[in-house]
Order: sequence, then structure tokens, then C-alpha cells
Amino acid sequence: MKTFLDYEKLYNTYFMEIYSFVMTMVKNSHQAEEITQDVFFKAMNTKKKYEGKSNEFTWLCAIAKNTAIDVLRKANRIHELEEDIPSDNNMEKCLEDEETTLRIHQILHTMDEPYKEVFQLRIFGELSFAKIGQIFGKTESWARVTYHRARLKIQERIKENE
Repeated sequence: MKTFLDYEKLYNTYFMEIYSFVMTMVKNSHQAEEITQDVFFKAMNTKKKYEGKSNEFTWLCAIAKNTAIDVLRKANRIHELEEDIPSDNNMEKCLEDEETTLRIHQILHTMDEPYKEVFQLRIFGELSFAKIGQIFGKTESWARVTYHRARLKIQERIKENE
């Protein structure tokens, strides 16, 4: 069990990294700061305490990701995807079409893990492959391959539904 001083050290060590991680998802500094504060509050008060099975940064990123997703869902915001999802279309044009955007999110909703989470961390979280690998306790190459496979699965499902 961590003491108050341990949480203060955790906060001082990881605040900027968690804030940056959250900022890439929400794109709003005030909202990112609020979510980051909430992450550390949840880390201190959660029933499921940090058990040392992963590194502290990974644990905090998981809390941050879930907290940010909850906030975004409540706000009903949809973030733009990278241009290279459907390789033969310009993604910006696809995103202008709400129906296409909805289909992409529906496909993501039904995708298996870890493809779904790796894709979301890369696209919505704009994390590097190295950071994604670190979160999963895997290599950067693993993250690249998993992301590429997820992208191909999305492309296949879009073509199937056309």
C-alpha cells in the first residue's frame, strides 16, 4: 500500500507524461489537466491498488486512457482518424461523411484485442509505437505489426460493407 509521500512522488514523476498522453486524446489543455488530476486522484483512491505487475507509468496510462475515453463519450466527441486508414480514399473526405465515421467506430467496437486498443492508442492517443509497446510490455515491432494488422482488418471490413 502506498503512502501519501509515495503518491506525491508518483505525481511529481509522471504528471507531465500523463498530461501529454491525455492531451493527445482530448486536444484541450483545460480538459487534459482536469483528466490528469482525476487520474492521480483515482490512483490514490482506487480499490484496485497498484500491485507492481507492470511499471507505474503503464498503470497510470491505463487509468488515463479509460478516464479520457469516459470523458469523450460523455461529451460525444469523435476524433479524426489518420489519413491512411482506407488506403484508397482520403480519410478527411471519409470523415466528412458521418455514416462512414460511424462505420469505422462500429468496426472498432467489434474488433478483438489487442488490435482494437493498439489502433486506438495509435490513432486517438497519437502514441508512438515504442510507447504502445511499453504499455503492453511488448516491443516496438510488435506494436507496429499489431497496428498494421488492425488497419488491414478495418480496410477489409469497410470493403465488405460497401
